[in-house]
Amino acid sequence: MKDGTQCFAVIVGTRGFFNTELAVNGKKDILDTLASMGYATVIMPEDATPTGCVETTEDGIACAKHFVQHAEEIDGIIVTLPNFGLELGIVAAINESKLNVPVLLHAEDDDLDKVDVAHRRDSFCGKLSVANNLIQYGIPFTNTTLHTCKVTGEEFKKDVLKFAGVCRVVNGLRKARIGAIGARPADFQTMRVSEKLMQRSGVTVVTVDHSEIIFDALRLADDDPAVTAKLAEIRAYGTIPASVPDKNIVKQAKYTVVVERWIAENRIDAAGIQCWTSIQKNYGCATCLTMSMLGESKVPCACEVDIAGAISMLALTLASDNASALLDWNNNYGDDRNKCINTHCSNYPKSFFGTDDIEISELDVLGTTLGKDNCFGAVKGKVRKGPMTYLRLSTDDYTGTVRAYLGEGDFTDDPCAMSGGIAICAIDNLQKLMDHIVRNGYEHHVAMVRTHVAAVLEEALGNYLGWRLYRHV
Repeated sequence: MKDGTQCFAVIVGTRGFFNTELAVNGKKDILDTLASMGYATVIMPEDATPTGCVETTEDGIACAKHFVQHAEEIDGIIVTLPNFGLELGIVAAINESKLNVPVLLHAEDDDLDKVDVAHRRDSFCGKLSVANNLIQYGIPFTNTTLHTCKVTGEEFKKDVLKFAGVCRVVNGLRKARIGAIGARPADFQTMRVSEKLMQRSGVTVVTVDHSEIIFDALRLADDDPAVTAKLAEIRAYGTIPASVPDKNIVKQAKYTVVVERWIAENRIDAAGIQCWTSIQKNYGCATCLTMSMLGESKVPCACEVDIAGAISMLALTLASDNASALLDWNNNYGDDRNKCINTHCSNYPKSFFGTDDIEISELDVLGTTLGKDNCFGAVKGKVRKGPMTYLRLSTDDYTGTVRAYLGEGDFTDDPCAMSGGIAICAIDNLQKLMDHIVRNGYEHHVAMVRTHVAAVLEEALGNYLGWRLYRHV
């Protein structure tokens, strides 16, 4: 929907020799449930078929025509079977509409005291026939957690919430535009990615020479209203040490204004930015703060023009509807082999940190070689404890595939004396995960988000986008 509300097309399957009242009531129940959860719906008009539900192939074609008229609104299709449901009409509705969106397949519970001929549903059986036909037609679909369940129950509502995340990821990535601002650092061949393989999944990479961004920033006046507004936003974003000269903060504000304008003008969903060393040498600031602020507004930005990392971040943001961050797998945590230290300079969104103010100051490592005066813009703090999901995708040119690993863990509040953006991560069987990463040549960057959404990503990336996945447990 144009206002940002997710919208599902609903197909209510029925079969004539069953009690049609079950189908009619089932349609009302699912529409009421979805409305109570805040979702919009598109459903075939009441008078389009004898019951307002889908049974025959002709019913399915009529349903498909109605869906086509609302194609721009529809994020996913929910098929519900209040009774057995005739597979021909359901498959026709999906196949003829050509919406190419995720499909959720649901079947309603029978009640043990209502299994006589007049009241039984047989949805338990009908679901098998519908699934069989979807597979025959090559239509991927998502199954509910339980084979049958009530549309008014909590289990179904959980399935819908998960499905909504799957729809956001699949639809978002299939039309994603990823900005590549500048060239990757020459020392980091690990940041190579196949744009052509990503394009097969619908992901377009949009490039710009970093010099264009830098010179546009240099042309901005210090008192430009956009610069003044961005300065105020930066000062409210975190604590800036008094030792930082105002001119360095102004540079950062100008750079951020120009990057944000380029992203808006080019309809960019996520970006990879050349964060060292050209920007420090030729302009005199870091890019981390710009990336952090964009990330907080759910436009993920990856360091070192890591396009695959930016796409990983975008997938996590779409799955969770939360800000994501890019981290390095960086250090062991003493002799605890299920914990590690993940760090960056950093570009983490502000919401990754604790309730205390974050510090915005100079890059620590690069500041020693490039001069602190050229390195203002690092966002520093310790990531607060809580659940997290990690994801890393990579392109395999030798097999022509996109592959990824993902899993869940926790940020902890264990102490650490390192500087920058620090996250202590606890992951079960961490050594097994590290072995998988090493043996498969994955990059040292990993994207993370502050919630558990691995199931959503596994379904979206594996089932619908067809990427080769390893889910760590």
